[in-house]
Amino acid sequence: MKKIVYNGIVVNEGRHFQGYVVIADTLIQEVGEGAPSQQLLDECCEKYDVDGALILPGAIDDHVHFREPGMTHKADIASESRAAAAGGVTSVMDMPNCKPTTVTISDLEAKFAKAAEVSVVNFSAYIGATNTNIDEIKKVDFSKVCGIKAFLGSSTGGMLLSDNEATRRIFSDFGTIVAIHSEDEDIINANRTNLLAQMGGDDLPLGYHSRVRSAEACYESTHRAVDLARECGTRLHVLHITTAKELALFDSAPLAEKRITAEACVAHLLFTEADGAQLGARIKCNPSVKTPADREALRKALTTGVIDVVATDHAPHLLSEKEGGCLKAASGMPMVQFSLVAMLELAHQGVVSPELVVEKMCHAPALLYRVNQRGYLRPGYKADIAVVKSLPEGHTITDADVVSRCGWTPLRGFTVHHQVAMTMVNGEIAYADGEVRDEVRGERLTFNR
Repeated sequence: MKKIVYNGIVVNEGRHFQGYVVIADTLIQEVGEGAPSQQLLDECCEKYDVDGALILPGAIDDHVHFREPGMTHKADIASESRAAAAGGVTSVMDMPNCKPTTVTISDLEAKFAKAAEVSVVNFSAYIGATNTNIDEIKKVDFSKVCGIKAFLGSSTGGMLLSDNEATRRIFSDFGTIVAIHSEDEDIINANRTNLLAQMGGDDLPLGYHSRVRSAEACYESTHRAVDLARECGTRLHVLHITTAKELALFDSAPLAEKRITAEACVAHLLFTEADGAQLGARIKCNPSVKTPADREALRKALTTGVIDVVATDHAPHLLSEKEGGCLKAASGMPMVQFSLVAMLELAHQGVVSPELVVEKMCHAPALLYRVNQRGYLRPGYKADIAVVKSLPEGHTITDADVVSRCGWTPLRGFTVHHQVAMTMVNGEIAYADGEVRDEVRGERLTFNR
């Protein structure tokens, strides 16, 4: 059965043009410029006139925490995949720091089985690295698993990879990506101890978070990881870069030529530590948001090719868990629903172009992870499509807009000039007219490795 999405502005592979996309079953059949012929329209059983909206590839988010198993009181695969669909995100890669942690093949397969039952969007998951599971990692079929996740700094879930020899073995070439959370634990602990000694008590003001999880903690860890990756030939992907200093460790070569790559998260491209005065723990995350100069450097690195991918680190908590100071409020924020429109708001402001947004959120994740048949509007590729309409008057986001189970967003009060109107997953409408189609199911991602 043929479908057509037409009368829109196609943004794809560095270009934008008035055009249309023809879909046959789950696949894109044609991407055309101009208006479709009447004959083509007559051939299509379902027609979607998008009235000048942007027609984009669905975004691929390589960094989400959907909290299942073990933390489903605040989120699960079903609820957060719905949020992704509402945000034009059609494929996600889930992190292993749930309860129990995803550190065995049986853990992975249980998560994939659950996703097959409930996920509205396409799904993959990382196997987590520990000090003792190297033999299990050797057995993983990485044509069906997105990669290895290693925590070189502690965060939610307590999966710190602390043994130097184990880290070296994880950095061996498994024919896949090793994605890392990179913060120096010794520096963080020393910062915490020193500040508590000065301030007294058992907590610190929220504004001290970027002093505990400092720029130096990020740089020292990332510097060591990059050096080790070069020595070992690792396909290393450094997640959520936050500092200008770290950017000097990466280069601007074409993505296809790189073995060491960098991700920026939407929160670190939007916020600075100064925003904490108004937003408080809503923007508390690990690594912390940093200075305005760091944010500016990250934005520039998008345009120069030093930052390869934009993701979310979508990490929902209940607002009750975000109470307390620097050491007690939970770190992490929900972002997957509004990531695409937030980045398009930066395009609206002239910080980046819509073409660059599509490159960093759609094309680059597909290329970096070697995702089969996704991330581009191309004949023969899966019909994962986001239709995004312009809002000339703007829309101010509220907590009432939130689909995630956690029920809040750090973007409350943030005005955007785009809105996701429709999301297609494998040719099926997963979201339209403000409603998620809960009967739609994504597919397990596969990788050309």
